[in-house]
Amino acid sequence: MIDMDSYVRPHANRTALLTIDVQNDVSLPGAPWEIEGTAAVVPRIRELVATFRDQNAPVVHVVRLYQDDGSNVDPCRRAAIEDGTGVLRPDTDGSQLVDALKPSPAVSLDADTLLAGAFQPLGPNEWAMYKPRWSAFHRTDLEAFAHTRSIDTLVICGCNFPNCPRTTIYDASQRDFRIVFVPDATSGTYPRALAEIDGIGAAVLSTQETIEWMNGGATLQDSAKE
Repeated sequence: MIDMDSYVRPHANRTALLTIDVQNDVSLPGAPWEIEGTAAVVPRIRELVATFRDQNAPVVHVVRLYQDDGSNVDPCRRAAIEDGTGVLRPDTDGSQLVDALKPSPAVSLDADTLLAGAFQPLGPNEWAMYKPRWSAFHRTDLEAFAHTRSIDTLVICGCNFPNCPRTTIYDASQRDFRIVFVPDATSGTYPRALAEIDGIGAAVLSTQETIEWMNGGATLQDSAKE
């Protein structure tokens, strides 16, 4: 049981799962830009996705796509892409979700749809979306997408905490979303970061705790009177 006051306590019945950048080029062992630790957390991300599917709760796979001319790439990586580093290129196998997260083997990301800013349906209550920078909220329709569906809580996991997951968490917080961060389903986490995330009112839960909470077997209790 975790004490949280009524302003930040997550709502299991109004939540969506965000998986961030769990794509072949950065996740698979030996991939061109393999992010250390990502392959190891994929099985736990898969458990979270399976739980949300079982609950018919929304799942959004947030992805990056790097165009060859570098025009949509972060400045710190733009030179590498312009010089021919072929990573996360649209419509390549490397840019696809890892197989473990796909709702079916035939699912494939449609780069044209995603780069246009649309949410691509992948299955019942499951989508992919493209983000042009670290945060899933930066120049995207994620906030409106969530509010339209009465989502006020985001469960966040995925690839490389110091960059995209962390930025997404802080952007979600400043938009007043309730947040669950799952560090054992996210590569690149470290102890100080968890204390900082806790300090902004996010619930820091393990994969198992998150699954139990989604299934109604765990309680995030108020630490203050309603």
